[in-house]
Amino acid sequence: MPPAAASSLTPAAREAGQNRQIRVEKLGLTDYEAAWAYQEQLLAAAVAVKTRNRQAAEAGRLPESTPNVLLLCQHPHVYTLGKSGKPEHLLLDDAGLAAHGATYHRINRGGDITYHGPGQLVGYPILDLDNFFTDIHRYLRVLEEAVILTLADYGLSAGRIPGLTGVWLGFEEAATNPRKICAMGVKCSRWVTMHGLAFNINPDLSYFGHIVPCGITDKAVTSLQQELGRAVPLPEVEEKLLRHLATLLDATLIG
Repeated sequence: MPPAAASSLTPAAREAGQNRQIRVEKLGLTDYEAAWAYQEQLLAAAVAVKTRNRQAAEAGRLPESTPNVLLLCQHPHVYTLGKSGKPEHLLLDDAGLAAHGATYHRINRGGDITYHGPGQLVGYPILDLDNFFTDIHRYLRVLEEAVILTLADYGLSAGRIPGLTGVWLGFEEAATNPRKICAMGVKCSRWVTMHGLAFNINPDLSYFGHIVPCGITDKAVTSLQQELGRAVPLPEVEEKLLRHLATLLDATLIG
């Protein structure tokens, strides 16, 4: 588990405008492009505060606190390709997308192609890492750890596979059936994050058969429902995930 984020901040730093509150917004089933535009809006607002703070520091004024927001939602069927991804990892043409009621977007996060759809819990943290710790790799590990701890609440042993972002079942070196349960991809601008995680709770896993998930050809995809043999209420998973994120980030959740 990553060390507590609070250890990287001195008391003086805490007094210099750091904001450890995260506003949680539950958007329900939301169009992907609408959620993306909202993330961009929130990121721009946080960066604008940081610009004003730089000007305030030059003038000897105290800084404003930058906002932190966590969006939780589901999406209608959609495939998204990160900036380092390969278009050929989408195995459907336009007609195939239409037949499956799905859309496709190339976006500005890291990573390759992934799927979002109903029954999948998507989390978009728009956080100013200056409020927590300025280490994007550590941030990714914190997101992974929150999912790992959530799965442990259901009696499932999950972990990481070296060189691969995300959370896996059958992650151990000798395991014969590694399968991904949570994909991740983020963007960071002026230490403000966007995009995030896609946690498979009760999705239709057949939609993953139309892509090479995250560009990985030799590993499977799974869900909490498939692993437990029963559907799991998303609000129940949300509550557990939020609790672990708050602890790992030493944050207070509001809203």
